[in-house]
Amino acid sequence: MQEHRQTRSYIVLGHVEVAIYVVLGVLLGATAILAIIGSFHLFLNGVRDLGGTDFIFQLIDRLLLVLMLAELLHTVRISIRSHTLVVEPFLIIGLIAIIRRTLVLTLQAEGFTQDMHWTPDVEAHFHASIVEAGMLALLITVLVASIYVIRKTKSESEISLSSDPDSVQNADNI
Repeated sequence: MQEHRQTRSYIVLGHVEVAIYVVLGVLLGATAILAIIGSFHLFLNGVRDLGGTDFIFQLIDRLLLVLMLAELLHTVRISIRSHTLVVEPFLIIGLIAIIRRTLVLTLQAEGFTQDMHWTPDVEAHFHASIVEAGMLALLITVLVASIYVIRKTKSESEISLSSDPDSVQNADNI
């Protein structure tokens, strides 16, 4: 009887988990659609101001946000289907987020370099931006290396499974 209750609670919690993922997926999808609609406005402003780069940076930032939302939605979809948490999409989302921040930081640093009066405040902000850019470059390197290691490990495990007929048969039974 106790085992039956545990199985039932496990099934109920599984349904609650899937419901949460579905609601999360719908909200992420709606947010991505809103961001895309806002991107059209930025695109039209960029077309009107062909000489400026402000709208282009904002548009790229917005599109990278949409890309992050799409990756999150993909991760939620994988989690619903497999009931496991996959690490690689989160690393890719982190990589996209760092690239977004790098673009914003570049735009801010451009504003610092255009200012002809280097006050101590402007100089401090510029140095902080340079340090942040260095840290972002280090994080990009770590995330790319992590993605590479995960993919390399995954491909090696697939090769070892395909070379061992008993493993393939056991994998099919899982």
